Amino acid sequence: MTENIGCKFMMETQIRRLSLSDQMKGMEQPPQTKGMGRTEQTVFLPDPENLEIKDKSLFATIRDRRSIRKYTDEPLTLPELTFLLWTTQGVIREMGNATLRTVPSAGARHALETYLLVNRVDPLAPGLYRYHPPEHILIQEKKDDQLAEPMTQACLGQKMISTSAVTFIWTGIPYRMNWRYGERGYRYLHLDAGHVCQNLYLAAQALGCGVCAIGAYDDEEVHRLLGVDGVEELVIYMATVGKKEG
Repeated sequence: MTENIGCKFMMETQIRRLSLSDQMKGMEQPPQTKGMGRTEQTVFLPDPENLEIKDKSLFATIRDRRSIRKYTDEPLTLPELTFLLWTTQGVIREMGNATLRTVPSAGARHALETYLLVNRVDPLAPGLYRYHPPEHILIQEKKDDQLAEPMTQACLGQKMISTSAVTFIWTGIPYRMNWRYGERGYRYLHLDAGHVCQNLYLAAQALGCGVCAIGAYDDEEVHRLLGVDGVEELVIYMATVGKKEG
């Protein structure tokens, strides 16, 4: 059983097996977000404090949450997308070299990056975007109205990627987490992704949208489409979002 890769990973990342982390060695902390980079377009998002979201009880939101794979052709609005981004990675306040956000993260490391495959969000052009939480903006990574089809194929033909209004794609930057926790940080990347995706489910439910989480994908192909190396930054989780039928 110990030869099983998953079991071996869990055994090797036990706390008693860990050596000194780079933080313990006094090495410089890595940045908490990717840089702005060169971009064709920067989208300034509405202030979360000014969003008008219909109140719905937490009980009803949790009770009614389901994975939804079929969506209408109705686009999301920019304020609706803003609400989903803020509830999944929004910065509440800065704390020195760390940020307190709307989701928990081991050691406030927040090692995830949020990419968006946009199909129908008014007024955004279709393509690939990245959320930059400290500035609360979207950075256009790739303007491409044909990107949904290869991403669908990379996700083993799951058609809701092509029919959704937007697909959230979360990557992890391991060193942000491993700087503090060593190899055990890889565990925390996946725990953080679970926190983020559940917030997306609940926030979308409050908007009358459906979500379907995706864990089945060709890692190398998704990395190629995102333009990441799969080592220093790698895909962790995905989820489609769209307006529900009926």
